[in-house]
Amino acid sequence: MERLQEIERTIIKKYRNNIWKRFIRAVVDFELIKPNDNIAVCISGGKDSMLLAKCMQELKKHGKFDFGLKFIVMDPGYAKPNRELIESNLKLLGINAEIFETNIFTAVTEITNSPCYLCARMRRGYLYKKAQELGCNKIALGHHFDDVIETVLISMFYGAEYKTMMPKLKSTNHPGMELIRPLYYVKEADIKHWQTFNELKFLQCACKFTDGLAQGKISGKRQEVKELIARLREINKNIDINIFRSLCSVNLTTILGYKQNNKLISFLDNYDNVNSDSED
Repeated sequence: MERLQEIERTIIKKYRNNIWKRFIRAVVDFELIKPNDNIAVCISGGKDSMLLAKCMQELKKHGKFDFGLKFIVMDPGYAKPNRELIESNLKLLGINAEIFETNIFTAVTEITNSPCYLCARMRRGYLYKKAQELGCNKIALGHHFDDVIETVLISMFYGAEYKTMMPKLKSTNHPGMELIRPLYYVKEADIKHWQTFNELKFLQCACKFTDGLAQGKISGKRQEVKELIARLREINKNIDINIFRSLCSVNLTTILGYKQNNKLISFLDNYDNVNSDSED
C-alpha cells in the first residue's frame, strides 16, 4: 500500500507538469469527460494504458464532478508470462480490472496482409462490446502525443493522405459509444521517465509480437517514423510540437484537395470564385 501511494504521488507531484497537467488539459480542451459518463479504461498491459488508468483514478478522486469508471483488460491470447505480468501490475497499482479472453491472436496468425490493422480493428470491436455490457458510454485508450504525430507522418509517407488520431471519436458500429484519448498531450518520454523512476515493468507491446519487440527483433513503419522524428529533433528541438500544431492550422486555400464526409473536394471546385491571393 505504501509503494502504491508513492507511485500515485509521483503522478500529481513529481510529474505534475509533464503528465498530470497535460492529462487534465486534454480532458478540458477536448471535453473528453462529462458528468455522469461511465467510462471503460482499456488496459493492454503496456506503460501507456497503465498510466492512463492511474490518471483516471486520480481524476475521479479529485475531479470537480462525478463519473463512472471501469477497467477492462482484453486477453487476445497472451503467453502465460505476459498475462501474469499484467495481473501482477494490476495488483501492485491498485487497479480492479475485469479480464476477458478472446482468440484474436489465433485469428490473425495466418494473415499476411496487414495483420496489425486487422488485429487492432478486432480488439477495438471486442472492447466496445465489453464496455457496453458494463453499461459504459465511452472507452478510454492510452494513445499519447507521440502516437498522434507519428500517425501524421505514417499517413503521409505510406497512405498518401494527411490525417492523425483524433482526441475523441463517435463509434460508427456501436451507436451511443465514444472513444476518448486523455493522454493526447502527454509525451512518451515522460511516460517512460515515470515508469523508470517507479521501477515498474510493463509489456512493451499489446500485440502477438510482444516477445520479439522485447528482444529488438521486430521493426515496423511506426518504429521507423519514431526514429526519424528523433533524428529530426536533433536538428530542430521543436519538430514534434510543430507537427502537432500543423494539425490545428491547415490552410485549405493552399492545398490541392481535401476530404469531407468521404467526398474529395478539389481546389478547382471553387477556383473561379476565389479572389487573388498574395503569393505573387
